[in-house]
Amino acid sequence: MTDETDQITPSRPPEDEPEATPEVETEETPYQLDPKRISAILYAVETDDREGLTALLEPLHPADIADLLEQINAYDRRRLIQLYDREFDGEILSELEEGVREDVIDLLRPAVLADAVRELETDDVVDLVEDLDEPQQEAILDVLEDADRVAVEQALSYPEYSAGRLMQRETAKAPEHWTVGDCIDYLRKSEDLPDQFYHVILVDPKMRPVGNVTLGRIMSSPRAVKLADLVEDIFTVIPVTQDQADVAYAFNQYHLISAPVVDEDERLVGMITIDDAMVVLDEEHEEDILRLAGVGEESALSDNVTETTKQRLPWLAVNLATAIIASLVIAQFEHAIETLVALAVLMPIVASMGGNAGTQSLTVAVRALATKDLTGANVWRVIRRETLVGLVNGIVFALVMAVVELIWFGSVGIAYVIAAAMVINLVVAGLAGAGIPILLEKLGVDPALASGTFVTTVTDVVGFFAFLGMATWFLL
Repeated sequence: MTDETDQITPSRPPEDEPEATPEVETEETPYQLDPKRISAILYAVETDDREGLTALLEPLHPADIADLLEQINAYDRRRLIQLYDREFDGEILSELEEGVREDVIDLLRPAVLADAVRELETDDVVDLVEDLDEPQQEAILDVLEDADRVAVEQALSYPEYSAGRLMQRETAKAPEHWTVGDCIDYLRKSEDLPDQFYHVILVDPKMRPVGNVTLGRIMSSPRAVKLADLVEDIFTVIPVTQDQADVAYAFNQYHLISAPVVDEDERLVGMITIDDAMVVLDEEHEEDILRLAGVGEESALSDNVTETTKQRLPWLAVNLATAIIASLVIAQFEHAIETLVALAVLMPIVASMGGNAGTQSLTVAVRALATKDLTGANVWRVIRRETLVGLVNGIVFALVMAVVELIWFGSVGIAYVIAAAMVINLVVAGLAGAGIPILLEKLGVDPALASGTFVTTVTDVVGFFAFLGMATWFLL
């Protein structure tokens, strides 16, 4: 069943103008599918117009077609694939979200799936099959040539999220003693080169990479020049078991375009290119954002209600538990709240300001940890800075809230209390926002996953306790 509220209903043209496409007034957004084209595509599906559908999809990049398949509902997606499947490009599968990709693979006829997969390089095939169920994996592996199947199966034998899963087996390599002429002749004759590559990897007699030579330098140098004289100054070798996040960091940090991958004997087994590394970097950033929000690291717009609920429910339960803890603190001061009603009005302000300030420090700390900018060398400086920022902001907003309280309630005593509580909570927010992620990382816990809950709990408890406690102590 499909959720009717999630459907994009195709527009039908008037009967006397069968070829018309409805006009949709919209502001054009760069790199985003035109709503009028989406409407026309869905109309072609509705009318079983295979030629019209092919003509509309042909100019689109595979990534745009993948976006389209993710945006429309399951019913329209199934009909579109059934109508378009003979033209299906393997790159579309690589661009799809995991959940939608599984549905699309199930819908494709075996022959169409075989043609689509054969177009892909080994790294794309690995990315395609690694998260599929075993029957779907076998369906794809069975259509590969023997050499490609062995390469994919070997890649799947490496740890998940390792360089071995990310690399492509196809490489452009040459002995270190070759000249430019030797290399050009080899490249022209070879039938096993990658579809896209940026370097020729120089290897020694034991197949260990010793340098990279860019294609630009090869093509601009005389044939007699030795390749060893053209190697790049920056040369990074990636161990096959290295974590993908570290690979992406290396590419971003050292501005790499491609890098050879070596096994435990330091022999060349593959190559990673910048496009694959940037995909990993993007995924890492996306996971951090989703974890900070507590919505699950694999949340997607294509998820159904059940999947989305399962991802969010645990973190809402954790938040409920922390809210109960804060409520228990408030319950200790029932008499004070009953006596001074102004406390009930003002106390959410103290907790809210602390929570927002803590989130600011937390976001900076988690991002710095992810990019490896926050290290043992500067950790105390960062914590001290965030704490001092909390102190300065606390003083500023303490003065603001004191004035607001005097205008609102006219109590000098409460003005002093809320000012002091504001300073205390914002200082604690800065300290907790920077310190908790660092502590969690030291304990081996992902700081993006758990920091938000702890920081919110600390600022709520400290805010309520400081404000209500001082009010009870000084005013009653």
